Amino acid sequence: MSAGNLLEKIKSLASKYHKDVVGYRRHLHANPELSFHEYNTQKFVEEKLKSFGFSSVARMANTGIVGLLEGRGKGKKVVALRADMDALPIQETNNTDYKSRNEGVMHACGHDVHTSSLLGVARILSDLRNDFEGTVKFIFQPGEEKLPGGASMMIKEGVLDNPKPDVVIGQHVMPQIDAGKFGFRNGLYMASTDEIYVRVKGKGGHGAMPHLNIDPVMITAQILVALQQIVSRHAKPSLPSVLSFGKVIASGATNVIPDEVYLEGTFRTLNEEWRDEAHARMKKMAEGIAESMGGKCEFEIRRGYPFLVNDEELTSRLREYAGEYSGKENIEELEIWMAAEDFAFFSQQSKACFYRLGVRNEKRGITSPVHTSTFDIDEAALEIGMGMMAWMALKELQS
Repeated sequence: MSAGNLLEKIKSLASKYHKDVVGYRRHLHANPELSFHEYNTQKFVEEKLKSFGFSSVARMANTGIVGLLEGRGKGKKVVALRADMDALPIQETNNTDYKSRNEGVMHACGHDVHTSSLLGVARILSDLRNDFEGTVKFIFQPGEEKLPGGASMMIKEGVLDNPKPDVVIGQHVMPQIDAGKFGFRNGLYMASTDEIYVRVKGKGGHGAMPHLNIDPVMITAQILVALQQIVSRHAKPSLPSVLSFGKVIASGATNVIPDEVYLEGTFRTLNEEWRDEAHARMKKMAEGIAESMGGKCEFEIRRGYPFLVNDEELTSRLREYAGEYSGKENIEELEIWMAAEDFAFFSQQSKACFYRLGVRNEKRGITSPVHTSTFDIDEAALEIGMGMMAWMALKELQS
């Protein structure tokens, strides 16, 4: 089959299955499950893959699923496609027929879109299995939103083996981009992420007699200001780094100095050597300041996801394929983003590309960012999203 005929066939199948995939998405959206508890989602995906004619469907990492689809030829190239399945601990405030039925749980990051779209790709490629050579590995992973990340767990259990994929491709919604458009970036794209937990200990007492106390609030204030110098005075200006603290608890009162202050924060960057250096500097600085002021500091860093890098050659090819499918005018260039994604684990192990699917529709008021209680998508994005991913997979098998 010629490339032109194959493209039109994929578009036809994407249109044919669009209504069904919208149904998948609405079912998943109404029944969200938190990280590493995606039991019903796993069962749903498993049943769908088998109904599409997949003979190889396996559970992995407790709540993950991997499906293999072989074309007419074996021993050829292997392309892996990945979707995440977990939801967030957010109470949805949208008023739709498919609003979350699970109290305090919501698909606010579009993982319902990723999963349903990849199911659409699986259905399209299953119909076309006699039109291509090679193997497509479908990875439905749990726990993207929570350390240690479902991607790392699946990799440890061998998701990148038997067969080993030549490339791994991931898609993620982006409400800043209009539905029908896509975003790509070559090279460094998303940051590593580490969680910081700090406990500053002093000696509490009456606020009117500070000379008798060791004030952990003042120690904490000094630590917070000083730690910012790690980024502003030790990181290379050309190297993006972010240090933010979102929780500070000092359970005193207007006239009570507490015994301790508790903090939580995050550190993000795009270089592993600097990441390690920054960890050591932050810990040494915080502990030193606390000691110099008569207190103590317990400084814990929980290492999270690595930085995400898009393979230069693969991303360039996929951008070209996307232009063929949707028109070059619908391809946007992405900036470096200091958010994190556990797809980064795949990018550290294999040639990988993580790109963005536009889901915005201002005329319909669909503009809310991810991780908000009002996040939703223009479901027209599902048709072009699954069609283009199927097209990219087959083009990459031929490359």
